Amino acid sequence: MASMEENFPRGGIQKKPAEGKTPKPKLEKDNLFDVLTAFPLLSLTCQDTHSMVFFLLSQALSEGMLLLGCIKEVTDYELAVSLPNGLSGFVPVTQISDAYGKLLTKQVAQGELLEELNSLPDMFSPGTLVRCIVTSIEKGDDGRRSVKLSIDPKKVNKGLNSTALAAGMLLSGSVMSVEDHGYLIDIGVTGTHAFLPNQKAKTYIKALKKGPDLKIGQNLNCLIVEVKNEGRVVCLSVDRSEVAASIATERQNWTLSNLLPGLVVKARVQKLAPLGMKLTFLSYFTGIVDFMHMDPEKSMSYSPDQVVRACVLSVHPTSRVVRLTLLPSFLHAGGAPRQLPGQRMGAVLEEATVKAFYKQFGAVFELDDGTLAFARLKHLSKTRKSFKPGAFKEGYKHKCRIIDYSLMDEMCIVSLKHQIIEAQFLQYQDIHTGDVVQGKVLSLKPIGMQVKVADGIRGLVPSLHLSDVILKQPEKKYNIGDEVKCRVLECNPEGKKLILTLKKSLVQSKLPVLSNYEDAKPGLITHGFVVCAREFGCIMKFYNDVKGLVPKNELGSEPISCPDKVFYEGQVLKVMVLKCEPQQERLLLSFKLTSKPGPEDKWKCTPKEKQEVKCQIGEIVDVKICKKKDNGLEVSILEDEDNVVAWIPMLHLSDFVATSKLLWQSLQEGDVLPRVMYLSDKGENIHVFLIRKSAVISAVQEEQVVRSFSEIQPGMLLTGYVRNVMPFGVFVEFPFGVTGLAPKVSMSDKFVTDTKDHFVVGQTVIAKVMSIDEEKQRVLLNLKVSECSSGDSAAESFALLNQYFKELKEIKDLLKRDPSICELVPGKRVHLIVQDVREDGSALFSGSPATGWTVTATRYHLGGEGLSLKALILHVDALKCEVYVSLREELLKQKPKRRLRENSQHSAVVQHITEHFAVASLLETAQLAAVPIACHFNDTFRFDSEKLRVGQTVSVTLKAVKENHHGVLLAVQGPAKKNVFVRVRNESETALEEMLPAVKHSLSPGDLVTGTVKSVKPTHVTVAIDDKLTGSIHASRILDEVPIGSFPTSTLKTGQKVTARVIGGPKLEIEGEFTAMLNLKEENSLKELGLYNVGQTITCFVKKYNMLKNWLEVEVGPDIRGRVPLLLLSPNTKVLKHPEKVFKNGQAISATVTGTDASGTNLCLSLTGIPSLEQGTISVGMVMKVTPHTGLTIALPGGKTGKVSIFHLNDTYTEDPLGNFKVGKIVRCYILSNENGKIQLSLRQSRLNPKINSKVEDIEIESIKDVKKGQLVRGYVKSIKLVIFIFCFLPLLRLSTSILGRILFQNVSPYFVQKHSLYEKYLPEGKLLTAKVKKPSEAPRLQVSMGFTWDEDNAMDIPVLDQKEESSESEEEEDTQSKKRTKKEKELEKQKKEKELCKVEAALMDPSRQPQSADDFDRLVLGSPNSSILWLQYMAFHLQATEIEKARAVAERALKTISFREEQEKLNVWVALLNLENMYGTEETLMKVFERAVQYNEPLKVFQHLCDIYASSEKYKQAEELYQTMLKRFRQEKSVWLKYASFLLKQGQAEATHRLLERALKALPTKEHVDVISKFAQLEFHSGDTEHARALFESTLSSYPKRTDVWSIYMDIMIKHGSQKEVRDIFERVIHLSLAPKKMKFFFKRYLDYEKKFGTAESVLAVKRAALEYVETKSSLADT
Repeated sequence: MASMEENFPRGGIQKKPAEGKTPKPKLEKDNLFDVLTAFPLLSLTCQDTHSMVFFLLSQALSEGMLLLGCIKEVTDYELAVSLPNGLSGFVPVTQISDAYGKLLTKQVAQGELLEELNSLPDMFSPGTLVRCIVTSIEKGDDGRRSVKLSIDPKKVNKGLNSTALAAGMLLSGSVMSVEDHGYLIDIGVTGTHAFLPNQKAKTYIKALKKGPDLKIGQNLNCLIVEVKNEGRVVCLSVDRSEVAASIATERQNWTLSNLLPGLVVKARVQKLAPLGMKLTFLSYFTGIVDFMHMDPEKSMSYSPDQVVRACVLSVHPTSRVVRLTLLPSFLHAGGAPRQLPGQRMGAVLEEATVKAFYKQFGAVFELDDGTLAFARLKHLSKTRKSFKPGAFKEGYKHKCRIIDYSLMDEMCIVSLKHQIIEAQFLQYQDIHTGDVVQGKVLSLKPIGMQVKVADGIRGLVPSLHLSDVILKQPEKKYNIGDEVKCRVLECNPEGKKLILTLKKSLVQSKLPVLSNYEDAKPGLITHGFVVCAREFGCIMKFYNDVKGLVPKNELGSEPISCPDKVFYEGQVLKVMVLKCEPQQERLLLSFKLTSKPGPEDKWKCTPKEKQEVKCQIGEIVDVKICKKKDNGLEVSILEDEDNVVAWIPMLHLSDFVATSKLLWQSLQEGDVLPRVMYLSDKGENIHVFLIRKSAVISAVQEEQVVRSFSEIQPGMLLTGYVRNVMPFGVFVEFPFGVTGLAPKVSMSDKFVTDTKDHFVVGQTVIAKVMSIDEEKQRVLLNLKVSECSSGDSAAESFALLNQYFKELKEIKDLLKRDPSICELVPGKRVHLIVQDVREDGSALFSGSPATGWTVTATRYHLGGEGLSLKALILHVDALKCEVYVSLREELLKQKPKRRLRENSQHSAVVQHITEHFAVASLLETAQLAAVPIACHFNDTFRFDSEKLRVGQTVSVTLKAVKENHHGVLLAVQGPAKKNVFVRVRNESETALEEMLPAVKHSLSPGDLVTGTVKSVKPTHVTVAIDDKLTGSIHASRILDEVPIGSFPTSTLKTGQKVTARVIGGPKLEIEGEFTAMLNLKEENSLKELGLYNVGQTITCFVKKYNMLKNWLEVEVGPDIRGRVPLLLLSPNTKVLKHPEKVFKNGQAISATVTGTDASGTNLCLSLTGIPSLEQGTISVGMVMKVTPHTGLTIALPGGKTGKVSIFHLNDTYTEDPLGNFKVGKIVRCYILSNENGKIQLSLRQSRLNPKINSKVEDIEIESIKDVKKGQLVRGYVKSIKLVIFIFCFLPLLRLSTSILGRILFQNVSPYFVQKHSLYEKYLPEGKLLTAKVKKPSEAPRLQVSMGFTWDEDNAMDIPVLDQKEESSESEEEEDTQSKKRTKKEKELEKQKKEKELCKVEAALMDPSRQPQSADDFDRLVLGSPNSSILWLQYMAFHLQATEIEKARAVAERALKTISFREEQEKLNVWVALLNLENMYGTEETLMKVFERAVQYNEPLKVFQHLCDIYASSEKYKQAEELYQTMLKRFRQEKSVWLKYASFLLKQGQAEATHRLLERALKALPTKEHVDVISKFAQLEFHSGDTEHARALFESTLSSYPKRTDVWSIYMDIMIKHGSQKEVRDIFERVIHLSLAPKKMKFFFKRYLDYEKKFGTAESVLAVKRAALEYVETKSSLADT
C-alpha cells in the first residue's frame, strides 16, 4: 500500500520541507496570561470579581466560541442544544454539514423528496453530546438572547490542519458519503480524506438503533486510528469502547488554537476559589472549573496539586479561556449526561434547602431527593426590588418549582416566583385535549389568532374557530392583549402545536369530549362542527382531528336535497354516533337524536349497538313483515329482543324471478317468513340486508363462498345474483360483498346479441372465476353453462324443478286464506261456460271456482261443443290470476292408471309452456308431468328453433312418480332432447365419468378387482366393476412397457374382462354410482409435477392438437397434463405445417421436460430435446412479423425471438424480397449471432445447406473490406432524404445491414432529371438496384449535401422568347405589304415562324429551365402532387415577391393535395409553414400552425423542428420554454434530453446541463443511463466544460469498467482534446482491466497504433512488452 501511495499519491501535491531545514514548531504561550489579561481581577479575593470569571453568562458568549453541548430536542428544522451554566442554543438544519447542506439545496431545487436525505429526527437523539461553535447571537424584542450554533466539522475543526493530525486524537466528523466498505467522513480538515471502515462502525450502529447504516450528515465522535501520507489520509473509529478509553495527551500536539471541547484530559489542581478552581493540563495549559461543574461528592475534598480527570467544556476564541468540568458523566469521551425523570418536570417542592448563595448569579438548593438545583437571580423573587439576600443563607428553606433541567450541568433549574409556582400550565405536556384555558391575544393573522396561554406556550385559533359564525373582520371583535377563554381542540407536545377554539357552543358544551375513535360508542351524543357539506352529506370534526360522516339520509327527519345550502362550514351541531370502526378510522353519525342523552351506561344498551354485535353474515333467522314496499319488504328479526329493522329486496325472495314477485304479492304485513339469511350491513337507510335465495344460502352454509377478494382463485365456482345488466356484460354480486363482471363473450355458449335477452337483475347465477386483477380489485367471470355446470344436466334440471315446486308450495300455503284457490289444481276436471272467443282462436270461460280469476283455453286445446263444457286444468298462474285449461278428448278421457317407476322413460305431448317448465301429458296414462325447460341457473336463452312447442312429442324420464300438491308428476327430458341444451363433454376433460355424490363402498387403494370394459377412449378406458361401481384406467396404466408410437387403449376392446388394481378415487355421487380410479400396472402412487426434472425424458399420450394456441396437449398420467409448443414438435418443417395429421389422439410419444407453465399446472415438454440457440446452429421458427424494407421477426423455440434482415432472406436478391413470407409461416433458420439476448438469423440456402454448392448471386457483405473498387453490387434503396429550406438530397443504397452506399444524382442516370420527385417515384424505398463501386470509404455511412436556394442572385438564366418588336405601321399598311409580298417571301416568313415556335417548345422542354410564373408552378405540382420540394419552391417563389398570404395559401394547398401516406412529404411542408410563420407571422399564428402540426404528424418530430427553428432565429427564451414542455411530455425519449443538453451548452449554460443530466437519469430507464452519460460527456467535450466531461466518463467507467464502447469513445475524445500523458494514463488503466481476451487484444492494438503514431521506439516496445506479459499471465492461469 505504501509503495502504491508513492506512485499514485492521493490528495494532490504537498510541499516537502527543504532538506537540511527542519521546521521549528510554534511555541504556544501559557494561556494563563491571556486569562489574566482578560480578567485582571482573578488574583483578588472579591467574590463578585471571581464570579465574573468562573460563571458563564450569555453575555460572555461570542462568535467563534467552541462549546460542548447536549441535544435537548430534535425537530425537522433545528436541534435545541443545552449549553453549560443553564444556557441554551439551537443548530439550524443548514448548519449540520456541507454534504447535508448540498442535499437540502438539491431537494429544494428539484421540488421533490430525495431518498438519501434523512430528516434530523432520523439522525439525532436527545441526550447526545455534540461539539458546537457559536455562529451568531441575536437579541430578541423581549431582551432574550438567541444563540445560533453550528456542528459543521469545517467550522468546529477549523483550527486543525493535516500536519497537526495524530493517532489517538478525538474530533468531530460528519458522514459525507456511504461506500461499499465503509464511510467517507468530513472532518473539516482541508486536504485530508478520512475513512471509517464498516468494522469500526458496527457496534456503534447497533447501539444507536437508527437503522442498518449511518446516514449522510450524521454527526460522529471520531477517534483517529491511523494517519497516512503526512495527514492526507486518516483512518477513523467510532467504536464506543475505543472512544471512551481515549484521553488527550501531549503527544497529540494539541494547541490553544485547535483545542476542542469534549476532550478528556488529566489535570492538576492549581488553585481553589469560592466559586470554583483553576487547573493545569497538557503540561502548560490552564483552565477553570465553576462551582456547578465540580463533582458534588468530592467538592469539599479537592486540594492543590491533586491530579484529576477533567473534560474540556468550552474554549473562548479571543481570550482562549478554557472551561472544564469534573462531573463524572463527562469524564469518558462519548458519554451522556444524566436525564431528569419525566414526572419531576414541573413538580412543586415544598421545602428546598439553600446550599450556597452567589450574589451576582443566584442560589444553589438541595432538593428533597438529595440532588442539587440552581435558581437564577431573577427567579428568586417577584421583582428585583422585593429581593432580600438575607433570606438565602445556607440552611434556609423555600418553596419552589422545577421549571427546566440543564443537561450540561446535570442540575434542575428552579423558580421561587409565586405566579410560576401557582401556574396551571408550565409546558405543552400539561395541556390536554378538551381543557378550557385562559389566554392573551398576541396577534391576528389571515390564518387565525395567536394566543399566549402561559410563558413559552402559544396556541393558534384558526379563523374558522374565532366565533360560532364566520367573522369577516375579526379585528373589530378582538384586540391585541385581550384576555380570551378558549378550549383545546388539538395538542401535540412533540411538535409544540396547540390548536384552540373560541366557539362558545364548544367552550361551554357539557357533553362528552370525543378525542379518539375508540371513545365513539354507538349512541354517544356530543358536539361537533361541520367542515364540509356536499350532496352526499356532512363531514363533522371533533377534538384531536377525529372526523365522521353524516350521510344524506341522517341529516334530518325530512329529506334534504341540497345539504350545502342548509349547513355551513364551522357550524356547531349535536350529533349521535351510529357506528364506528376505530382501525379504519371510520365514523358514521346522525343528526337524528332518537335516544335521549344520558349517562354512558345507557348508551351501551342502545339497539344500534346490539344490531352491530348480532349481524353476522350467513346467519339464518326468521323475520316478521313490518311493511311492504314496491321493491321489497321491511322486516323485523324475531330472535332479536330489540326487533332490529332489516330489508329484503323483492328479487332476493327466491332463486326464480317469477316466484319472487308471486311471493311478494302473497305476503301480507304481520306474516312470518322463515329461513332468511343475513347478507350484508352496508345499506343506506336500513343497515341490514337479508336474502332468501336457497342456492345462495346453501352455498354459504357449505362454505362455497369467498369472504374477501384475497380468497378468490381462478377456476372457482361461486353462487351469486345478477346485480346489473349492461350492454358490455353482466355484473354479478356474491355474499360478503364481492362483485365480478361477466363480459359479453363469456355470458353464454350461444351468440349474445342483446345482454338483456339473457339475464335479468336479481336472477340467481353460478359463475366461474376466469381471472383476477389484484391491483384494480377486479374479477372477470364466466357464465357459460358448459363451464359452470357439473355436466349432469338431468340432475341439475331436476333439482331446479324440485326447488321451484317447493317454493310454489310455500306460496300456496300462504294463499290458503282464499279456500276457492285451493280447488284450482292442475289435472282437476271442471265445468265451464264459454263466455267469449278471441281473435286468435282462444276462448274465455266463466264459472270458475275462484272469483276474479280468468280461465282461458288456446285454440289447440278447444274441443267439444255446447255452452257447458268439461275442461281439464293444465296450469294455474297465481301471479296473473289466470287458469289455463284444455278441452281435448285425449286428456279428458279416463285412462287406466299404471304403476309408474322412477327413472322410467316415456313419450309425452307438450300441452302448455310456462316460464320455468312445460306441462306435458304422458301418452300411456294421460297424466300431467312438469318438465324443466332450463338445465341450469344460467341456461336462460333459447333460439326459436330450440324452444318447445305445444303439441310436440318429447321423451321424458320420470323422477317423481307420485303427484305432488300441484297435481303433476316431475320429469326431465330424455337423452334425445338433452343435447340441445347441454354441451357434450370432451372425453379428455376428465379421466373420471360424471361427478356424482358418494355411495359407501368397500374398495380401498391396492385392492385387485375384475371388471368389464365399458368404453374405450383415446387416453382412458372406462371399466364397470359391478352394477354400481365404475372405474377409469389411464393409457399410462395399461402396459408395463409402452412402445413409442403405439396406442395403448386400442389393446382393450369393449366387453373384455380385465383385472385391475385400485389406486384411488374421489368419493362423488351420481345417482348412486361410484367412480373409482383403476390401474392395470402394479403401481401404487401418483407422480406429482415437482418430481419431473428439466431434461428428463418421459412417455406421454397425445390428447389433441390445439389449433388456437398452437400446441400439442398430452397426458402423462391421469392428473398430469403437458403441452408441447409447435416449434418443439419436430425439426421437420413439413410436420410443423400440419401437426394434427401427424400426431393422433392416444398415441404414445417420447418427450423431454423443459419446465412447467406459468400456472404451474402443466408440464412444458419438447419432442426435439432442450432447444439450443447457439451461434452456428440451425433451428425452426415461425414468422411473427413482416417489417417492409427491413426484414422479418421470427419466433424461435423456447419463447425467444430473432431478426432476419432482407439481405439474409435469400442468396439472390429479388424485387419483392418479403413477398413469400406471411405471418405464421414455418421456416428453417441459421443463427448468425446471439449476443445480449439479440438473435440475428439467416435464411440463405448457403447457410442452411452448405453441402449443396448452389450459386450465390449476391454475396454477404459484412464490412467495407468486402467491397472493392469497380465491383458490381446489388442493394435496396434506403432513402432519398430532403431537408427543408436548405435542400440537400442523400440518395442512400443499402448493401447490407451495416453498409450504406451513396449514389450522386449525376451517377443515377445519363440524363439530367429536373423533377426530383421522379427519383422518389422511380426509385422508391426498397427498390432493388445494381451499382458499381466507385470508392469504398472507411466511414460506414456517408452524407453529402448538394445545397441550392431559390434566391434571385442564384437563379439560373432561363431562355426567354424574344417578342416581336411592335410595328409603328398600321394594320392596313401590313395588309398592303402582304399583298405585295412574293411567294418566296411568304415561304421564308413561314419558316421563320416555325423556327420561333420550335424555340419556344425547346425552351419549355429544357429540363434546366426554371419556372417563371405561378402557372409554371401549377403545371409542375399538377404533374407531381406529392413532391414537397416543388411545393416549397412554389412557396419560395411567392416569398421572393413578399406575397406572404399567397405563400401560406400554397402551403395549405400542399397539405390538402399531398397523399396522407406521404408522411415525410407532409412534414416537410409543415416545417416550411412553421419557418414562414416564425419569420413573417406573429407568435399567435405560429402557435396555431404548431398545434395543427402536432395533431397531424408525429408530435416529437414537430417539437424538435420548432426548437431548431427557434434556436436558428435566436429566440432562445421560446426555445427554452418549448424544451421544458418536451421534457414533461417526452420524458422517456433519450433524444429530447440530449438535444436540450446540446442547446444549453451552445448557450454556455454548463451548470444547467449538469442539473439536466441528473433529471435525465431519474426519468430514463436504468439500461439507458450509461449511454446518456456518455453522450452528455461527449457534448461537454465539444461545447462545455472538459473537466466535467472527464469526470462524467471517469464516474461511469468506475461503475461499469467492462463497457468497452465507453472506453473507446473516451479514448477517441481524449486523443483529440487531451494531452499525451492523459491518453497514456487511460491506455495504461485499460490494459490492466480483466476483460475478455478478444477485447484486450483490441485495446492493446489501439495502444500500439497510438504509440507508433505519437510515441517513441521505447514506448512502442513498452506496449509490446505489456501485451506479452498479459498473454503469459493468461497462459499460466490456463495451465494451473
